[in-house]
Amino acid sequence: MSSHKPRIALALGAGAARGWAHVGVIRALQEANIRIDMVCGTSIGSLVGAAYAAGEIDRFERWMRGLSLMDVVSFMDVSLSGGLIKGQKLMDFFHKTFTDRPIESFDMPFAAVATDLTTGAEVWFQEGSTENAVRASMALPGVLTPVSFDGRTLVDGGLVNPVPVSLARAMGADIVIAVDLNADIMGRHLSEEKAEEISEKEIAEEDESSITDWFKRAQLKLATQWPGFATSSSPPVPSLFDVVASSINIMQVRITRSRMAGDPADAMVTPRLANLGLMDFHRGDEAAAEGKLAVERSLPMIKAATEGY
Repeated sequence: MSSHKPRIALALGAGAARGWAHVGVIRALQEANIRIDMVCGTSIGSLVGAAYAAGEIDRFERWMRGLSLMDVVSFMDVSLSGGLIKGQKLMDFFHKTFTDRPIESFDMPFAAVATDLTTGAEVWFQEGSTENAVRASMALPGVLTPVSFDGRTLVDGGLVNPVPVSLARAMGADIVIAVDLNADIMGRHLSEEKAEEISEKEIAEEDESSITDWFKRAQLKLATQWPGFATSSSPPVPSLFDVVASSINIMQVRITRSRMAGDPADAMVTPRLANLGLMDFHRGDEAAAEGKLAVERSLPMIKAATEGY
């Protein structure tokens, strides 16, 4: 047994709306008296990780759980270049609601991962504006526009490091608890059920359950209003968001497996979130609940890792 007090890091992975599970993970670790000394995150993991490191997790959780579908839609400022959404409305909201403190002022060490779109290099934010770091880390290709920062064009860190275990090690962690949000989602967005055409009746329904369904309805409206856009004999075509989501899923799952093989975490937490869509940010209660359950399933592994010193 070593007399050295181990430094425990929490590495929060990418996963768009599935990232609200990170809040449940943090709560479950707190309830289990697992002390976290530092946190790092990629994409949505950087957002939740920053709130945690800044001591704002309680206020952040209240906001997250209160999100409605229309709230999510209100943040969508459509862009004609670089991505479907500018992201300015979202960042304006955070700027007004949460103080943009320098990362180095946090009580808990924090870092975020982004990707240099020009060189493919992995970029680590460990100081400076939290808002800039999180926005760059979350710039999901095709969805959120890239960020220009310090002469670089930056996009989502999930392109190079979806679950940032290596960053946690570089921060000085002895033990890394990693959260992989994409362990069970491969191919789910293009399943037979997802690929079915939406009926006219479904278009008229007011109780839309996800942002993705809005895009599917838009596709069908084009097909019915513009002759030749699609024919009844054509095979069902996945929505734009389904194609983007499945492509991102494949990329992140493959990269995570590769990187974990070379630099494994000491304990893995893998929420089962395949039922959540890319933009289902209004389903925070479900995601957080599954995050807590995932920690409970992994608790023997976590305790074995953290009590081994």
